[in-house]
Amino acid sequence: MGNHTKVIVFILEGLTDDPQFKVVLFIFLLLTYLLSITGNSIIIILTLVDPHLKTPMYFFLWNFSFLEISFTTTCIPNFLVMMATGDKTISYSRCAAQVFFIFLLGASEFYLLAAMSYDRYVAICKPLHYTIIMSSKICIQLVLSCWIAGFFTIFVPLLLGLQLDFCDSNIIQHFFCDIMPVVKLACVDTSQNEIVLFAISILFIMSPCLLILSSYVRILVTILRIPSAAGRHKAFSTCSSHILVVSLFYGTALFTYLQPKAAHTPASDKATALMYTVVTPALNPVIYTLRNKEVKEIKVSRDSCTC
Repeated sequence: MGNHTKVIVFILEGLTDDPQFKVVLFIFLLLTYLLSITGNSIIIILTLVDPHLKTPMYFFLWNFSFLEISFTTTCIPNFLVMMATGDKTISYSRCAAQVFFIFLLGASEFYLLAAMSYDRYVAICKPLHYTIIMSSKICIQLVLSCWIAGFFTIFVPLLLGLQLDFCDSNIIQHFFCDIMPVVKLACVDTSQNEIVLFAISILFIMSPCLLILSSYVRILVTILRIPSAAGRHKAFSTCSSHILVVSLFYGTALFTYLQPKAAHTPASDKATALMYTVVTPALNPVIYTLRNKEVKEIKVSRDSCTC
């Protein structure tokens, strides 16, 4: 170890070296990022300003939109600057900070999706007690708990990662500092880190997933007991947006972090990362605004006022 020079700067490999494809990719990423920021910001503004959206579901939704804005901003602007300037370097401290915020925000989103599924469970299965169970105090406590749980989820892997030495290659085969490509560069045995990361992924990705599945099994049973087709459709429509978002979010996460190590390749990791850092955050506002009756009613009423 004494004969090596410690790495203090990493080089991000990026997505492509083709100049023409770089231009197309830059425009796509910029437009998608702006769409994501705009869509999620609109949701936050509407839920904070419009009195019709002062409900627990939209309280969770604007917090989720805030997490999405923060998550995609952690990754994409730095990559856009890198593509525009050609400077692919990133310091060790900035890389460590990027890993920290990506995992903190991502883990918090997992727990918040579970809290949102619990909200839908109470709304459909216990409608008469909904306002009592989902009080403002409980909602705030649930959101804070999601942040705290997200921090403790990443604490051990982050602590182990900070103890790694990087003294050989400094080229990260990714377009941002993701945990697996960074760990691969360490010049010490990383088997412990990989085992801990895999165990944490199973425990803290699957635990919220099981809570979500449990909530929706009970929701489905309740919906099937509703005698009228109109009533069943109305009940299902209140949680259809959340189901779509959960499917997108968990689909990419399970594919990324729970597949065997041998199945990981730089190309597949980059493609999956593009999905959960760019595409999914841009799609979520579209899903919620198109499928939620309250948001559509606000748009219709404002259009009629304009006329």
